[in-house]
Amino acid sequence: MFKVLNKMTKEEKYSLANWAMNHALENGAQQVSVTISNSKSSSVEVRDEKIDKLEQAIESSLSIRLFVDKKYSAHSTNRMKKEDLARFIEQAIEGTKYLSEDEFRSLPDPELYYKGTGKDLKTLDRNFDKVNPQNKIDLAFAAEKEVLGKDERIISVSASYYDGMDERVMVTSNGFEGDSANSYFGLYSSVSVKSGDARPESSWNESAIVFDDLKKEEVGKIALKRALDKIGQEKIGSGKMAMIVENKQVGRLFYPLIQALSGSSIQQKNSFLIDKLDEKIFSDKLTITDDPFIEGGRGSRLFDGEGLATSVRPVFEKGVLKTYFIDTYYGKKLQMAPTGGSTSNLVFETGDKDLQDLIASVKKGILVTGFNGGNSNGSTGDFSYGIDGFLIENGEVVKPVSEMNITGNMKQLWSNIGEIGNDINMNSSLRSPSVLFEGVDFSGI
Repeated sequence: MFKVLNKMTKEEKYSLANWAMNHALENGAQQVSVTISNSKSSSVEVRDEKIDKLEQAIESSLSIRLFVDKKYSAHSTNRMKKEDLARFIEQAIEGTKYLSEDEFRSLPDPELYYKGTGKDLKTLDRNFDKVNPQNKIDLAFAAEKEVLGKDERIISVSASYYDGMDERVMVTSNGFEGDSANSYFGLYSSVSVKSGDARPESSWNESAIVFDDLKKEEVGKIALKRALDKIGQEKIGSGKMAMIVENKQVGRLFYPLIQALSGSSIQQKNSFLIDKLDEKIFSDKLTITDDPFIEGGRGSRLFDGEGLATSVRPVFEKGVLKTYFIDTYYGKKLQMAPTGGSTSNLVFETGDKDLQDLIASVKKGILVTGFNGGNSNGSTGDFSYGIDGFLIENGEVVKPVSEMNITGNMKQLWSNIGEIGNDINMNSSLRSPSVLFEGVDFSGI
């Protein structure tokens, strides 16, 4: 009987992946890619000084991408015995033969593969399994305890600990072999408070790749402060004002740009950044680099999901667009060289002011600390989002605001950067600071 996947060594996973690949080639596939992955995760949520939810998952799977007679399909299974896999692969190949041909489907050019010479990016806590389960529960209760009884206006408190680990090996029939592993640990707290008929609420989260690096204190305390700060929220008058977006919230406005740079969006004409390479699109204060080699980076990797070797590359240089995110398939469709179909660590070039300094520089504007719904049109860049935050007058936060919307166009928004902060959010693969935008349209009363 074959071993349980999570107990298999890396060498045994490679052996099984190569066996599956060869079995597919022997049964009619011309090209094959196989990935074997296993993951572990756990979480505990506490409420009212009791465990409200306790979850643990151990999962494993084999994914196979098949290229059969100019036809393509992808399949996944958690069956790991060879006899089961053999039938699974044979049936998958037969099913693929009924699909339509797609001349653009193939594995990458082998010259573009990662060749196995990269450094350890320190994306895995090798002591992941040594964290005591009781310690996980205690951390969740400790975060809740930071809030309980601290203010009579508190309505509810919840706190959570969570962690996870993923390990993968990948082989292809044209020469790629590679493996990767990642871990994460986190603490989260959510608090709601009473304010007349309203129930302002807020949360806070801390995370890390290595358990010992996880900030284990003040998660509940910060969540409580952020909820209390919202008491008295109201709409204010509509107008065009400065907007500071808190570092953890910048992604809501930035990821529509990344989506517009994807090969699928460009090929499907669903991007407002088509044919803009090497053109100045945004403010010269916007410089962002995709850096996959940051030790301990949340998005660090030596190769992407296809096996393509990663590299440091500029995305925007002083507002000039420098790259698209193109995988092999869309590269062939667009007749463009593949660059990798997804991002790693997106690193902003920072300014010289922290969040408080940015606030002090604003005569009148709004500090945005949260978004409530909304969307961005990929084709045009037009957007509309609901926001929460605080009114700023004469360089000081004066009152909380809510139930307001911002509207505009992504090109104009990112062209009107007033300043880039220096308070990088290290809890994300988007290493963004707070950003000050000028002349944003707010709708309220």
